[in-house]
Amino acid sequence: MNRIIATAASAALLSAGSALAQNIEVSSAAARQQTKGSDRYFTGSVSVDGLFPADNGRHANGGHVTFQPGARTAWHSHPAGQTLIVTSGTGWIVQWNGERREIRQGDVVWIPPNVKHWHGAAADTTMSHIALQESVEGKNVEWLEQVSEDQYKK
Repeated sequence: MNRIIATAASAALLSAGSALAQNIEVSSAAARQQTKGSDRYFTGSVSVDGLFPADNGRHANGGHVTFQPGARTAWHSHPAGQTLIVTSGTGWIVQWNGERREIRQGDVVWIPPNVKHWHGAAADTTMSHIALQESVEGKNVEWLEQVSEDQYKK
């Protein structure tokens, strides 16, 4: 009797595993579209490659963002925080009323929930990062005012 139950349980696990395997998605780089960063949210030349959206039960989204020298985000915050993984170059991140901090290829940056900040390339080099953030009640970012030239140069 126990052997029959164990066999049935094994079959159910294999079946569940097969169902999970059917739901694996692969998004090829060629299928994604790179867009110009909106002047409403960025200063300078920025390109955004949306990696994955928050949809179909997924609460996080991600993008690969490339900033040309001097380019940056506007001030903003994230209701569930944000993780940045710097993939190339050198950039800066600044928390409201905080000091500018350098970020480089290989660095991983955690910005806690609702912390007002900006990030972008250093003045003389490009910087790219992968940005990951979760949604809270359908919202993953609150965009605020632009970063002034004086704020950028501090």
